[in-house]
Amino acid sequence: MDPCIPIPIPDEQLEDLVEKAKDYALMHGICMRQKDKFDRDALHFAPFVLFPTPFPRDEYRKSVELQTVLNELMHKVAHDYDFLKETLKHTIKVDEFTGRLWNIYETIMSEGGPTQEVEVGLFRSDYFCCCGSKGIKQVEFNTIASSFGCVTSKLVQLHKYVVAEAGHSELLKDIPDNGALEGLAGGLVEAWKIYNKPKSVILFLVEDVTYNVCDQKFHEFEIRKQCPEVFVIRKTLTELANRAQLNQDKSLWIDGHEVGVVYMRCGYHPDQYPTEKEWEARLMMERSLAIKCPSINYHLAGTKKVQQELAKPGQVEKFLGYKAQIESVRDIFTGLYSLDHDEAGDKSYDAAIANPDRFVLKPQREGGGNNVYGEDIKPFLEKIKDSEERNAYILMDRIQPPVTTNYMVRPGQDAKLVNVISELGIFGYVIGDKNRIITNKQVGQMLRTKLSHVDEGGVAAGLGALDSVYLVDAGSCCST
Repeated sequence: MDPCIPIPIPDEQLEDLVEKAKDYALMHGICMRQKDKFDRDALHFAPFVLFPTPFPRDEYRKSVELQTVLNELMHKVAHDYDFLKETLKHTIKVDEFTGRLWNIYETIMSEGGPTQEVEVGLFRSDYFCCCGSKGIKQVEFNTIASSFGCVTSKLVQLHKYVVAEAGHSELLKDIPDNGALEGLAGGLVEAWKIYNKPKSVILFLVEDVTYNVCDQKFHEFEIRKQCPEVFVIRKTLTELANRAQLNQDKSLWIDGHEVGVVYMRCGYHPDQYPTEKEWEARLMMERSLAIKCPSINYHLAGTKKVQQELAKPGQVEKFLGYKAQIESVRDIFTGLYSLDHDEAGDKSYDAAIANPDRFVLKPQREGGGNNVYGEDIKPFLEKIKDSEERNAYILMDRIQPPVTTNYMVRPGQDAKLVNVISELGIFGYVIGDKNRIITNKQVGQMLRTKLSHVDEGGVAAGLGALDSVYLVDAGSCCST
């Protein structure tokens, strides 16, 4: 698709706009710590593209309207023990990390179920606009540590400022506002109020070293703004293991604070559990009276294997009752295939070997950088052909999004005119228990944009950048 502003632009204008955009980012906290030059006291602006990226208006609206349906679907999936057990039965035997999570879930269920039945999920559903189907297709559904909602809420204002400075104020009406920061923080505040202990705190469970610190801290500041009586504390899993305890009533305490809500910004990757005591801390947390974000069953519901199972005929129908809802969810699914050692799995295996460029190979991991693409798929699969490790992966049709042009702006580098593709994320939150949904909302969006010729597009890794949506009245997401 064509960019929102004709580019390239004259060098003098480009230099002026880039400098203004960098200053805006630095002065509004659109920032990260750098991994290669880590300094606790220093921030650099987060990589971003200079102009917002075009996205079809109708497809954007579809994704926004669908979020509460997906929230409901995943809430119900997370509370269907038999479905999770059947879906993950092979995966938990060969994927140690998912197996450990499952063991915690089984322990909780064997003890009569969770002490705290209410849980909160801050979810994000990710999409590419697909040139093949002329519409959005879901890449994945995130149930833990869904990031960049806060920073991209502020980035929208940067893009409106830059577009206006470029002399195109007429475009501002098509750059939608982004309420992800207020909405996600509001979900945590609502959960804290349900816990109903005025002196309890909200615990942010964080990494040992946090690079995406602004995204997390804006959550904290917004919580305090919305509800000045609640305090936020930040602890690592290791600190939880060393200093937290459960009282007789199963309330969770650390450093003299009763924890009302646990918001996990880590715990989604094996590296975040370096010893047994971190696993023991996760189990202690799940046993506690604190409201979890996410609970262990929400965490498991977000695995790729569950996503693949839901794409099978008849599965979504188990959880959603209205035909229109079911059809709208099915419409966003792309091809998702099992690699289990059975007839269907062998068929998927043969298809991937024959045409690896058509697929993406996905493990049960969050955090990016874990997928296998294109010509790398064939040798990888051949290595595990007869191994049970095959059960830990799913195969997904590779989505072909439209390519557009933009300037990528990174710390310490000149702005570069590059070809890019963009991935839309829609945020929502749900609060409820196994019998009911208390609150179900869509709250905002984000856009991540990466170089069109690369597979992984990590923002911190140098291949991707943060972005905003510019809505266009296009009948499809690709030129005809």
